[in-house]
Amino acid sequence: MLRAILWDVDGTLAETERDGHRVAFNQAFEAQSLPWRWDVVRYGELLKVTGGRERLLHDMQDEPRAPRDPAEREALAARLHALKNDFYARIVASGAIPLRPGVRALLDDCARGGVRMGIVTTTSRVNVGALLAPHLGADWASAFAVIVTAQEAPRKKPDPQAYELALGNLQLTPASVLAIEDSPAGAAAACAAGVPVLVTRSYYFASEPVVGALAVGLSLGERAGWLPEIGAGAETECTRVDLARIREWHARVYTGN
Repeated sequence: MLRAILWDVDGTLAETERDGHRVAFNQAFEAQSLPWRWDVVRYGELLKVTGGRERLLHDMQDEPRAPRDPAEREALAARLHALKNDFYARIVASGAIPLRPGVRALLDDCARGGVRMGIVTTTSRVNVGALLAPHLGADWASAFAVIVTAQEAPRKKPDPQAYELALGNLQLTPASVLAIEDSPAGAAAACAAGVPVLVTRSYYFASEPVVGALAVGLSLGERAGWLPEIGAGAETECTRVDLARIREWHARVYTGN
Protein backbone atom coordinates (compact mmCIF):
# COMPACT_ATOMS: atom_id res chain seq x y z
CA MET A 1 0.00 0.00 0.00
CA LEU A 2 1.22 3.48 -0.87
CA ARG A 3 1.70 5.45 2.34
CA ALA A 4 3.85 8.41 1.28
CA ILE A 5 5.14 10.31 -1.73
CA LEU A 6 8.61 11.82 -1.48
CA TRP A 7 9.23 14.84 -3.70
CA ASP A 8 12.49 16.07 -5.13
CA VAL A 9 12.49 19.87 -5.54
CA ASP A 10 14.64 21.40 -8.28
CA GLY A 11 13.34 20.33 -11.69
CA THR A 12 10.59 18.19 -10.14
CA LEU A 13 8.31 20.59 -8.27
CA ALA A 14 9.31 23.47 -10.57
CA GLU A 15 11.69 24.22 -13.43
CA THR A 16 14.04 26.08 -11.14
CA GLU A 17 17.40 25.34 -12.71
CA ARG A 18 17.41 27.24 -16.02
CA ASP A 19 15.38 30.30 -15.03
CA GLY A 20 16.05 30.36 -11.29
CA HIS A 21 19.37 29.06 -10.02
CA ARG A 22 21.28 29.77 -13.24
CA VAL A 23 20.04 33.36 -13.38
CA ALA A 24 20.80 33.84 -9.68
CA PHE A 25 24.35 32.52 -10.12
CA ASN A 26 24.94 35.03 -12.91
CA GLN A 27 23.57 37.83 -10.73
CA ALA A 28 25.98 36.75 -7.98
CA PHE A 29 28.91 36.85 -10.43
CA GLU A 30 27.90 40.34 -11.48
CA ALA A 31 27.50 41.51 -7.89
CA GLN A 32 31.08 40.40 -7.20
CA SER A 33 32.35 42.11 -10.40
CA LEU A 34 33.36 38.75 -11.84
CA PRO A 35 33.34 38.36 -15.64
CA TRP A 36 31.93 34.81 -15.55
CA ARG A 37 28.50 33.97 -16.92
CA TRP A 38 26.78 30.59 -17.30
CA ASP A 39 24.62 30.36 -20.40
CA VAL A 40 21.81 27.81 -20.72
CA VAL A 41 24.02 25.18 -22.36
CA ARG A 42 26.95 25.55 -19.97
CA TYR A 43 24.69 25.34 -16.94
CA GLY A 44 23.22 22.13 -18.28
CA GLU A 45 26.72 20.68 -18.45
CA LEU A 46 27.44 21.80 -14.90
CA LEU A 47 24.32 20.09 -13.56
CA LYS A 48 26.25 16.84 -13.78
CA VAL A 49 27.85 18.11 -10.56
CA THR A 50 25.27 18.03 -7.77
CA GLY A 51 25.25 20.91 -5.29
CA GLY A 52 25.60 24.61 -6.03
CA ARG A 53 28.83 25.20 -4.10
CA GLU A 54 30.30 22.04 -5.57
CA ARG A 55 29.29 23.27 -9.02
CA LEU A 56 31.15 26.52 -8.47
CA LEU A 57 34.30 24.76 -7.31
CA HIS A 58 34.16 22.38 -10.28
CA ASP A 59 33.86 25.26 -12.75
CA MET A 60 36.73 27.16 -11.12
CA GLN A 61 39.09 24.31 -11.96
CA ASP A 62 38.99 25.40 -15.62
CA GLU A 63 38.59 29.12 -14.95
CA PRO A 64 42.00 30.86 -15.33
CA ARG A 65 40.75 33.95 -13.49
CA ALA A 66 39.73 31.96 -10.40
CA PRO A 67 41.96 32.08 -7.27
CA ARG A 68 44.78 29.58 -7.37
CA ASP A 69 44.92 29.15 -3.60
CA PRO A 70 42.46 26.41 -2.52
CA ALA A 71 41.40 28.28 0.62
CA GLU A 72 40.67 31.44 -1.36
CA ARG A 73 38.73 29.42 -3.90
CA GLU A 74 36.64 27.80 -1.17
CA ALA A 75 35.94 31.20 0.38
CA LEU A 76 34.89 32.66 -2.97
CA ALA A 77 32.62 29.70 -3.68
CA ALA A 78 30.95 30.07 -0.27
CA ARG A 79 30.45 33.81 -0.80
CA LEU A 80 29.02 33.36 -4.29
CA HIS A 81 26.73 30.56 -3.17
CA ALA A 82 25.30 32.67 -0.35
CA LEU A 83 24.72 35.56 -2.73
CA LYS A 84 23.13 33.21 -5.25
CA ASN A 85 20.67 31.99 -2.65
CA ASP A 86 19.64 35.57 -1.87
CA PHE A 87 19.07 36.36 -5.54
CA TYR A 88 17.24 33.07 -6.05
CA ALA A 89 14.87 33.86 -3.18
CA ARG A 90 13.99 37.16 -4.83
CA ILE A 91 13.34 35.49 -8.17
CA VAL A 92 10.96 32.86 -6.79
CA ALA A 93 9.28 35.30 -4.39
CA SER A 94 8.28 37.37 -7.41
CA GLY A 95 6.25 34.43 -8.70
CA ALA A 96 8.43 34.13 -11.78
CA ILE A 97 8.76 30.36 -11.43
CA PRO A 98 5.46 28.43 -11.31
CA LEU A 99 5.03 24.88 -10.09
CA ARG A 100 5.20 22.38 -12.93
CA PRO A 101 1.90 21.25 -14.47
CA GLY A 102 0.10 18.66 -12.37
CA VAL A 103 2.20 19.24 -9.24
CA ARG A 104 -0.26 21.31 -7.20
CA ALA A 105 -3.13 19.02 -8.19
CA LEU A 106 -1.20 15.94 -7.03
CA LEU A 107 -0.24 17.67 -3.78
CA ASP A 108 -3.94 18.33 -3.20
CA ASP A 109 -4.82 14.72 -4.11
CA CYS A 110 -2.43 13.46 -1.44
CA ALA A 111 -3.79 15.81 1.21
CA ARG A 112 -7.34 14.64 0.50
CA GLY A 113 -6.38 10.99 0.11
CA GLY A 114 -4.43 10.63 3.33
CA VAL A 115 -1.09 9.97 1.65
CA ARG A 116 1.74 11.55 3.59
CA MET A 117 4.22 13.68 1.69
CA GLY A 118 7.88 14.47 2.13
CA ILE A 119 10.58 16.65 0.63
CA VAL A 120 13.83 14.86 -0.19
CA THR A 121 16.38 17.21 -1.67
CA THR A 122 20.01 18.16 -1.31
CA THR A 123 19.35 21.84 -1.85
CA SER A 124 19.01 24.09 1.21
CA ARG A 125 15.86 24.45 3.30
CA VAL A 126 16.02 28.19 2.63
CA ASN A 127 15.74 27.54 -1.10
CA VAL A 128 12.88 25.08 -0.61
CA GLY A 129 10.96 27.61 1.46
CA ALA A 130 11.66 30.39 -1.00
CA LEU A 131 10.12 28.32 -3.79
CA LEU A 132 7.12 26.88 -1.94
CA ALA A 133 5.99 29.79 0.23
CA PRO A 134 4.61 31.81 -2.73
CA HIS A 135 2.64 28.75 -3.90
CA LEU A 136 1.61 27.02 -0.65
CA GLY A 137 1.73 29.91 1.81
CA ALA A 138 3.95 30.82 4.74
CA ASP A 139 2.97 27.56 6.50
CA TRP A 140 4.16 25.49 3.53
CA ALA A 141 6.19 23.10 5.70
CA SER A 142 3.04 21.81 7.44
CA ALA A 143 2.05 20.04 4.21
CA PHE A 144 4.98 17.64 4.57
CA ALA A 145 5.51 14.89 7.13
CA VAL A 146 9.27 14.99 6.62
CA ILE A 147 11.65 17.50 5.05
CA VAL A 148 15.21 16.38 4.30
CA THR A 149 17.52 19.01 2.83
CA ALA A 150 21.27 19.63 2.48
CA GLN A 151 21.46 20.47 6.18
CA GLU A 152 20.36 16.96 7.15
CA ALA A 153 21.84 15.09 4.17
CA PRO A 154 25.14 16.67 3.10
CA ARG A 155 25.99 13.80 0.77
CA LYS A 156 24.54 14.75 -2.60
CA LYS A 157 22.44 12.56 -4.85
CA PRO A 158 23.01 9.93 -6.29
CA ASP A 159 24.05 9.06 -2.73
CA PRO A 160 20.94 7.59 -1.02
CA GLN A 161 21.52 9.40 2.30
CA ALA A 162 18.58 11.81 1.91
CA TYR A 163 16.14 9.01 1.13
CA GLU A 164 17.43 6.82 3.93
CA LEU A 165 16.92 9.65 6.42
CA ALA A 166 13.40 10.31 5.14
CA LEU A 167 12.45 6.64 5.48
CA GLY A 168 13.84 6.55 8.99
CA ASN A 169 11.94 9.66 10.03
CA LEU A 170 8.70 8.36 8.54
CA GLN A 171 9.30 4.85 9.91
CA LEU A 172 8.21 3.40 6.59
CA THR A 173 9.62 0.64 4.41
CA PRO A 174 11.02 1.62 0.98
CA ALA A 175 8.29 -0.30 -0.86
CA SER A 176 5.53 1.65 0.91
CA VAL A 177 6.61 5.00 -0.53
CA LEU A 178 7.10 6.50 -3.97
CA ALA A 179 9.76 8.99 -5.02
CA ILE A 180 9.19 11.58 -7.73
CA GLU A 181 12.39 12.79 -9.39
CA ASP A 182 13.45 14.48 -12.61
CA SER A 183 17.08 13.45 -13.07
CA PRO A 184 19.19 10.30 -13.41
CA ALA A 185 21.08 11.19 -10.20
CA GLY A 186 17.86 11.60 -8.26
CA ALA A 187 16.44 8.36 -9.61
CA ALA A 188 19.68 6.57 -8.72
CA ALA A 189 19.50 7.91 -5.14
CA ALA A 190 15.96 6.62 -4.70
CA CYS A 191 16.78 3.24 -6.21
CA ALA A 192 19.87 2.87 -4.02
CA ALA A 193 17.60 3.33 -0.99
CA GLY A 194 15.19 0.73 -2.38
CA VAL A 195 12.49 3.33 -3.10
CA PRO A 196 10.45 2.94 -6.32
CA VAL A 197 10.73 6.08 -8.38
CA LEU A 198 8.66 7.96 -10.94
CA VAL A 199 10.65 10.29 -13.21
CA THR A 200 8.97 13.38 -14.63
CA ARG A 201 11.56 14.74 -17.02
CA SER A 202 12.66 18.36 -16.64
CA TYR A 203 14.19 20.75 -19.18
CA TYR A 204 17.78 19.74 -18.54
CA PHE A 205 17.08 15.99 -18.35
CA ALA A 206 14.55 15.69 -21.16
CA SER A 207 16.41 12.86 -22.89
CA GLU A 208 19.01 11.57 -20.40
CA PRO A 209 18.95 7.79 -19.93
CA VAL A 210 17.35 6.83 -16.62
CA VAL A 211 18.14 3.49 -14.99
CA GLY A 212 15.82 1.80 -12.54
CA ALA A 213 12.73 4.01 -12.78
CA LEU A 214 9.42 2.17 -12.92
CA ALA A 215 7.82 4.88 -15.04
CA VAL A 216 9.14 7.87 -16.99
CA GLY A 217 7.18 10.73 -18.55
CA LEU A 218 7.36 14.36 -19.54
CA SER A 219 4.80 15.86 -17.17
CA LEU A 220 2.53 15.06 -14.25
CA GLY A 221 0.04 17.32 -16.00
CA GLU A 222 -0.79 14.73 -18.65
CA ARG A 223 -1.07 10.96 -18.83
CA ALA A 224 0.02 10.76 -22.45
CA GLY A 225 3.62 9.87 -23.15
CA TRP A 226 4.38 7.86 -20.02
CA LEU A 227 6.32 4.62 -20.38
CA PRO A 228 5.09 2.20 -19.37
CA GLU A 229 1.54 3.51 -19.55
CA ILE A 230 -0.11 4.22 -16.19
CA GLY A 231 -3.45 2.50 -16.64
CA ALA A 232 -5.56 2.39 -19.77
CA GLY A 233 -8.26 4.73 -18.40
CA ALA A 234 -11.36 6.03 -20.09
CA GLU A 235 -11.94 9.22 -21.99
CA THR A 236 -13.99 10.66 -19.13
CA GLU A 237 -11.26 10.04 -16.55
CA CYS A 238 -8.72 12.56 -15.33
CA THR A 239 -6.15 13.27 -18.03
CA ARG A 240 -3.35 14.18 -15.63
CA VAL A 241 -1.33 11.84 -13.42
CA ASP A 242 -3.60 11.83 -10.36
CA LEU A 243 -3.34 9.90 -7.11
CA ALA A 244 -5.56 7.10 -8.41
CA ARG A 245 -3.16 6.53 -11.28
CA ILE A 246 -0.17 6.74 -8.90
CA ARG A 247 -1.73 4.09 -6.65
CA GLU A 248 -2.35 1.87 -9.70
CA TRP A 249 1.24 2.28 -10.79
CA HIS A 250 2.65 1.75 -7.31
CA ALA A 251 0.78 -1.56 -7.01
CA ARG A 252 3.35 -2.96 -9.44
CA VAL A 253 5.84 -2.89 -6.59
CA TYR A 254 3.85 -5.70 -5.00
CA THR A 255 2.51 -7.56 -8.00
CA GLY A 256 5.64 -7.39 -10.17
CA ASN A 257 3.49 -6.58 -13.20
